[in-house]
Amino acid sequence: MLQSWRWFGPNDPVTLGDVRQAGATGIVSALHEIGEGRAWTDDDVGARKAEIEAAGLTWAVCESIPVPVSLKLRDAGWSRALGIWTDSLAALGRAGVGVVCYNFMPVVDWTRTDLRHPMPSTGLALRFDVTDFVAYDAFVLRRPGAEADYDAAVLERAATRLASLDDAAVARLETNIIAGLPGGDGSYDRAGIAARIAAFDGVTADDMRGNLADFLRAVVPVAEEFGVRLAIHPDDPPMPLFGLPRIVSTAADARALLAAVDRPANGLTLCAGSYGSRADNDLVAMAEEFGPRIHFAHLRNVTRDDDGSFVESDHLAGDVDMAGLIAALMREEARRRAEGRADAEIPMRPDHGHLLADDLRRTTNPGYSLIGRLKGLAELRGVMTAVERFGLA
Repeated sequence: MLQSWRWFGPNDPVTLGDVRQAGATGIVSALHEIGEGRAWTDDDVGARKAEIEAAGLTWAVCESIPVPVSLKLRDAGWSRALGIWTDSLAALGRAGVGVVCYNFMPVVDWTRTDLRHPMPSTGLALRFDVTDFVAYDAFVLRRPGAEADYDAAVLERAATRLASLDDAAVARLETNIIAGLPGGDGSYDRAGIAARIAAFDGVTADDMRGNLADFLRAVVPVAEEFGVRLAIHPDDPPMPLFGLPRIVSTAADARALLAAVDRPANGLTLCAGSYGSRADNDLVAMAEEFGPRIHFAHLRNVTRDDDGSFVESDHLAGDVDMAGLIAALMREEARRRAEGRADAEIPMRPDHGHLLADDLRRTTNPGYSLIGRLKGLAELRGVMTAVERFGLA
């Protein structure tokens, strides 16, 4: 597998030099400084590619070209937004960036309620707590209809939890949920997120699936023309948030979107942590079923609670069978090599990492510290070496 690293560009506190020291060779990046209002040009993409290559690395995956709300709602701005998206896609393809990861989550991207959850190691992890989220949605944001989305026992626990929080803790919870995380769609204040949620009033899961299918029918031919493979990222967490439909959460969802445009360029990002946050997703079985259409892998582990809450665990220590998953992905690579496929190697990156050691004392992007990801990559590399050494692929 191609060992890669998420890098947020020149302002990322983790430098390209740090990435080389970690042992990764591929970079997963995007032009985060350019908003949704214009397409990425050949010059934009070329400059970022040159910067990466000057550090002795390769731009392996674009994560992500933002998918604006007009494409998710298929509203009056759809055609213009689609043109911007496909022009950016074409520029990446011309530059030789062969994989584009994207997501179709409405309003909020990946979401956590705690960005500094203490672990037994004394490191700090990301956590999503259902009770905290419901407390915010139903009793702080006071989203219309929110209380009807949860059962009485959950609402009672949420009310009790909120009563235990002081103003500073409530403000921190709100910031964690809606203020935007690296690579997300954007940052909101309370009024802003309420307005954006309201824009989806009446939009059903079937509507969203139809809009995603329309999007894929438009962009997959462009991807094919320019030699790019598309890899949709699953919902994170894989459950409805704010009453909004989230349609890439299960193996059945993945099966349906691949069938909607049944072309090799329409593929998946197999995010172990996102899919693995649901107990009914078997990651090894998904890797085996969807192997030919897996174009990118996020290797991250989680420990689940019965109510759907989860904490991001050590990469080899959670509820996902990480060793089994890596072996399955490497078997897929071997199958591709036997077919003579040019895309035999699957890019992977150690997704997220705990705050450890010196990173506890400096500013890093949530989930994207240097030392925690370096530790995770080393652990994953060890599994890959063992799989290869003992012929398990």
